[in-house]
Amino acid sequence: MSSEIDVGILGATGTVGQAFVAALENHPWFRVTWIAASERSAEKRYADAACWQLSREIPQEIGDMLVNRCVPADSPSLIFSGLDSAVAGEVEAAFAVSGRTVVSNARNYRMEPDVPLLIPEINPDHLGLLQQQSETRQWPGQIVTNPNCSTIVMTLALAPLCQFGLREVMVTTLQAVSGAGYPGVSSLDILGNILPHIPGEESKMESETQKVLGTLVDGDVRPHKVVVSAQTTRVPVINGHTALISVKFDDEPTHEELVNAFRTYRGRPQLEKLPTAPDHPVVYLDDPDRPQPKYDVDREGGMSVTVGRLRECPVLDYKFIALGHNTVRGAAGAAILNAELMKIDGLL
Repeated sequence: MSSEIDVGILGATGTVGQAFVAALENHPWFRVTWIAASERSAEKRYADAACWQLSREIPQEIGDMLVNRCVPADSPSLIFSGLDSAVAGEVEAAFAVSGRTVVSNARNYRMEPDVPLLIPEINPDHLGLLQQQSETRQWPGQIVTNPNCSTIVMTLALAPLCQFGLREVMVTTLQAVSGAGYPGVSSLDILGNILPHIPGEESKMESETQKVLGTLVDGDVRPHKVVVSAQTTRVPVINGHTALISVKFDDEPTHEELVNAFRTYRGRPQLEKLPTAPDHPVVYLDDPDRPQPKYDVDREGGMSVTVGRLRECPVLDYKFIALGHNTVRGAAGAAILNAELMKIDGLL
C-alpha cells in the first residue's frame, strides 16, 4: 500500500465521477482517499449522495466515505476532475494554485496553449507543455486535460491514418445518452427519436482534433493541417459513441494498407504496459455488421475503439465506422491513463 498514490475525485457523484470510482477500484497505482461534489452532496455518505447508475456495486470503502466540498483543503496531491464545465474552470485552477495536479475531463482548459490535451497513444510528448504552464502561470500545481468524448473516439481511429497524409474528415456522430449525464435527456425526447444537435460538440471535434494530432515544436503545439467537418446527434443508446467517418488523404493508400494501420497501431501506453492501457487501442473488425454498441462498447474494458466497414468513398477517399465507450475511453479511463503516463514520466 505504501507504493500507491492517494488520489481525489472532483464531481464524484456525477456520471463521469462514478466512472472514476469504478475504474479506480483495485487500481495498482492509485488509491481513492478523498471525494468531493456540490454543496448539496457535501458531508453526506457517498452512497447516500450519489444516484449510482452503474451495474456494479459501489465499492464499500467509497460508499462509506463522506463527500467533501470542492476546495483544496485536506485533498491529496493528485486530483481527477469530473466536474461540469460550468464550475470546473475556477475550481480546477484553485487546486492547481494550491499545488495539486489536476487531471481533468472538463473542457475549460483544453484549448489553452500551455495545457496538454492528451491521448497517450497519440501525443505523449505534449506533456512537455507543462514546463511552459509552470513558467507562464506560476502554479505550484498543474492541469492536464483529455479531449471531448466524441473527439477521443474519432481521433484514435484517425491517428493510425496520419501516415498517409490525412487531409480532410467528415464525421457524423451517434452519441449515447450517458454522455448527457444524469438525469440527462428526457425519455420523451429520446425514445424513438434522434436529437440532431448537441451544443458545443461539433466545434470541439473540429478544433480539438487538430491540437491532439499536432506537433510540439519549441514548446508550442502546431495544429495538424487536417480539416474536420462534424455533425453530432444524440441517439437512444445507453453507452457508446459511434462515429460515421469519411477521410481524404494526400497519398493513395490501399484498403489493405489502411486495415493494417488500424490493426498494428500501438503507442507508449502499450509499450510501457500501463495498467489501464488496452492491448489494442484500435480493433478492426471485418464483419460488415460491426461495430455495434451492444456487442463492442466494452471491448478491453471499454478502453479500445472498434473500427469496421472500411470502404471506398465516392466523395472523399474512404469511409468507415468507429465506436468507443464514452464514459470510459471517452472520459474517466482516458484521464486515468493520462495520469499513469505522467507517473512513469516522473510528473506526479
